[in-house]
Formats: sequence, structure tokens, C-alpha cells
Amino acid sequence: MTQSEHAARTVADLIVERLAIHADHVFGVGGANIEDVYDALHRHPELTGVIAKHEFGAATMADGYARVTNRLGVVVATSGGGAMNLLAALAESFDSRVPVLALVGQPPLGLEGRGAFQDTSGVPGRIDAEQLFAQVARYCVKVRRPQDILLELDRAIAAALAGGPAVLLLPKDVQATPLVEGDEVTAEPQDRGSDTAAAQSDDRAPLPDDVVDLLASLPQGSSAVVIAGPEVAAADARAELATVVRALEATVLVTPDAKDAYSNADPRFAGVVGVMGHPNAARLVSEAELCLLVGAPLSLTARAGLDAALAVCPRVVYLGIEQPFVPVHAEARGPLVAALRGVANSIHGPEGAHLVPGSAGAQPDRLPLPELPVPPASGPGVRYRPAVAAIEAALDPGTDVVADAGNTGAAVVHHLGIPEGGRFLIALGMGGMGYAFGAGIGCALGRGRRTVVIAGDGAYFMHGHEVHTAVEYQAPVTFIVFNNNAHAMCVTREQVFYSGEYSFNRFRASEIGAGVAALFPELPAWTARTLPEFEQALDKSRAIPGPAFIELQCDPDEIPPFAPFLKESFA
Repeated sequence: MTQSEHAARTVADLIVERLAIHADHVFGVGGANIEDVYDALHRHPELTGVIAKHEFGAATMADGYARVTNRLGVVVATSGGGAMNLLAALAESFDSRVPVLALVGQPPLGLEGRGAFQDTSGVPGRIDAEQLFAQVARYCVKVRRPQDILLELDRAIAAALAGGPAVLLLPKDVQATPLVEGDEVTAEPQDRGSDTAAAQSDDRAPLPDDVVDLLASLPQGSSAVVIAGPEVAAADARAELATVVRALEATVLVTPDAKDAYSNADPRFAGVVGVMGHPNAARLVSEAELCLLVGAPLSLTARAGLDAALAVCPRVVYLGIEQPFVPVHAEARGPLVAALRGVANSIHGPEGAHLVPGSAGAQPDRLPLPELPVPPASGPGVRYRPAVAAIEAALDPGTDVVADAGNTGAAVVHHLGIPEGGRFLIALGMGGMGYAFGAGIGCALGRGRRTVVIAGDGAYFMHGHEVHTAVEYQAPVTFIVFNNNAHAMCVTREQVFYSGEYSFNRFRASEIGAGVAALFPELPAWTARTLPEFEQALDKSRAIPGPAFIELQCDPDEIPPFAPFLKESFA
């Protein structure tokens, strides 16, 4: 018999068995104080352990996985620097309420305060990991006794699924504790398809009376606008949203991080709100008799240009879990699916008759979206608008898209139509550069389909070497890097808000495509300097079953469709 067959089951085995109820991938970076969990993963092939290049990348993989599968994203890391590297990514998951569980190794309990390597026990003179991670987690605890692992693991998973992340700090000696006879996983396996939707659904919750009254007061034939936010995808509520939209004959706008909440090809889709949005949004809201905010609290990024329009709309109703950032006339706080079903029932009435405008009306024609006017660019490379149009033309139905922060992300949010059945991710909670590389890999592995990552060269140099992880696991990801040899959004800010006579954010020229091709000889990689070259590379990449990489050279001085950079953006 092998050594693993002789090995006693440990607390780490119990953890892995519990995780397998909620996920099929675990992302992380190994180390001495988390290696017992990896040892247990080896004995449980139903879970795939993915080793990233950096803990930030691993945590963004878990984040991306969770967002697109509606299941639990799991990241594991060791103590010390490995643990600290998780913080930026967990902050994004916290701000965006993504269900991520972080398992963080710690030195053995008996060595705390006695000079242990990477001691973060909070004894005098040492960092307190429990206090630190509590700032980026809905639930954080150090498991000090092996017999507490089931209780604390279940609490952490529940907290994460309710809108995570959650953190368990696992001392090495606790992980390695052998299980006594009878210590088994007792929970019944849950529906593996949509953990977060199950955690957030409650069909029994009635609509508040003020919401019902406002909907009943809507005159026949009046106009309605729906603004859909990221909670629609998190709650797996697209079908319920579509039902409400049809019943209201509403126009649909989406927040920048919710482009996949409603079909971009539907005639009722009217574009994006906020700083990267379309200039028609404020007019549509100001002219509506009802503005229904669906899982859209409207942070400043999402509501730029809308405050005056919302102020004159006579009926602003909010549905969702979070507190809205704008004044509303009525709200239904709680699970989104139940609220949307309640709205649909209120509109149709108990007999199914329409009490307000319904789906019997003529379907409007799909019109081109008005775009933010940007100054012409005269520098080298391909412009944002035609580049994004080329990407859109190359996206097959069901393809997922993950965009990074910056000028590139602004162009993608503004211009790109998301393919039918595809998901769209962008990190606008903390807006950390480099998020897209890890999140795209987690997305591709979780959904088992092609994901396109779109990022700038600045993001690539931060965390782009997670491309190595995609190569190792043959994840079906096409990485597209817009290379303008700059932190371009910072260059634009220097030009627009300051003198423009200096720049800290322009770089020497780099040949990223050639460099990636040299690093990974088996990875198909192209460099495009013209639009035809880019279109050709996109076409070739569609035939690649695993990862592919395209560098697109572009202009650092081109101003993107980002309202704060443009005069009279919402006039």
C-alpha cells in the first residue's frame, strides 16, 4: 500500500471533504503552514487544486470562479507574506460581496509568541492576523481546537455564500490533527449549481406596501426605466428581471459592472450608466414615470450624471440587499429573486391581468447606442473603438469577458456588446489593476468555456504572469493586452487635470507579445500593430482549445470614453 493509503484522515481531510460540496476547484499558493490542506487535496480528486503564481492571483481566480458559477470560490495560502498577499484581492471580494472562502495557514499554536516564523498571533510586537483579515471579511476566526473545525467551517461557508468573503485561520497543528473514529462530514450535499442563489433566495418575502402602492400608482401607458446592477448576476435573477422588464415595457440600463445582467442585443437595452456609460441615460431616467433600481445601489462610479435625473423622477424604487446610495421613494431590501417575483405579481395582479403597461405592446426596434464623443487621436497603434469592435465580432455566443481597470476597461465597458449567454466581469469595488488575469482563469475553469481577458500593459506587468497558470492548466483563456507603454489612465489624468508638461507614467517600449512567446513556446502568441493584424490574430485564436495571447499596440495619448475626462459628457 502507498503512504497516502496508510495515512490517517486529518482535520485537513475533513475541510477538503466539506469544500467538495460547494466547489470543484481550489486556488492557491502552497507553503509550510498550509501544506496539510494540499496533502488532503491529493487524496480527494473530486477537487482540482490550482497553483497560482501569486496569492493575489489565486484569490482573484477564486473571485472570478465564484462570480460566474454562483458557487463558493476557495483560495488557500500560507502564513506570513503569503497571507498578506491575499488582502488586496479579498478587499475587492468584500466590496463586491463575492462569496470567497480564504483558508489561511498559521504557525502551530504552541509556537505563538515563542519566535515562530511568520507569527501573526497578535501577541505583543506581532501582527494580529485575526484583526487584520476581519477588515476584509464578513466572518473571520482562528480555529484553535480541532473539534471546532466543522462548526467554524460551516459558519464561514454560510457567511461567504451570504455575500463574502470569509476567512478561516488554520494553525498547522490543527490541520494535521488525526481524526478519531466517527468524525465524518454530516451535511447533506447541496445543489452544486448555484450556491449563492440558494443562499439569497426566499420566495416567501412579500413586497413592502409602499413598493406595491407606488407600482399601483403608475399610470397606464407611462414609461419605465430599469437600472440593473451586479446583484442580478450574483442572485442568478436574469430570468426574473426579464419578466419584469417585459411586464413594464421598460427600457433597460445597466451599471458598468453588470453588462451581463440583461441581453445587450435586446431592443430594450439602452446602454450603460455612470462614468463609462452612455449619454442618453440621464434623459431616459428624467423622462420616466418609474425608475426601478434592481440590485443597483448606484455608487458614484455607477450614477455619475444621474443625480439630477433621479431627483425629478416621481417614482424611484430600489430592490436589493445593500443600502442604496441615492434617495428612493420605496425599497424592498432583501433577496432579489423574491423581490422581482413580487414586482411581477404586483404588475400582473392575481389573475395575471396587467395593472400597468405590459408585454402586449410592440417590441421596439434596436437602435445604435449614442456614444461619448472623444477627441481624435493621432498617435501610433490601433484606436480603442475599432479594436473593441473587432473583439466583439470575434466573440462566439457563450464567451465570457473579463476586463481590467483603466482606459482599456473604460473602452470595453462603453463599446463592447456582451455575447448571448456570456458573462462579464470587471473589478470596480477596489478597482485593482491585474484582477482580470486571475479572474479570467477562474472564470474559464469554473465554466469550462472560452474566456477573453482584456487588460492594459500596466495590469499585465502587475499580475499578468498568471498566464503561466493558464498554460499549466490549459485554461481556455484568450489574453488580449492593449500595450501603450504607459499607465495610460494616469497619463490622461496628467494631461486633463494637470499641466501635461511631465509624466511619471510613460515607459520605454516593451514587446510583450514576443516576450510571452519566448517564455511559453507552446502558447500561441501574436503581436498586432494594425487593425487587420489584430483581426487576423483574433480569428486564429478562435481555433485554439487552450490559452492564447494577443498583444495590441495602441496610443498612450488616446482619451477613452470616460466621462470625467470629457467636457459636457452628459449634456
